[in-house]
Amino acid sequence: MNYTKLDNTGLHKVNGTSLRGYVLTTYDKLVATFGEPTYLGSYDEKTTCEWFIEFEDGTVATIYDWKTGGTPMYPYEWHIGGKNNKVVELIQALNESLSLTTSL
Repeated sequence: MNYTKLDNTGLHKVNGTSLRGYVLTTYDKLVATFGEPTYLGSYDEKTTCEWFIEFEDGTVATIYDWKTGGTPMYPYEWHIGGKNNKVVELIQALNESLSLTTSL
């Protein structure tokens, strides 16, 4: 399955996404998979880091922490955001190669 990590210029693509599910993993595994976060921090301090991902079919996903007070460096249920539940299925499809655990 092909995907691209979007940079900050892809913000317009992920605008309007919302929580669709969770992925239990570590920050280090996310960095090993997707590289450094697309976005660090938020103006309201609700997230400390976030990845923007676009799949080959154009579906966009975000993976982010929520109200943790600091970036979780331990196994954590990272939030999966998207415009529909398909994003959870796409992240689940990556599960085998990434050793991630997903849930709705």
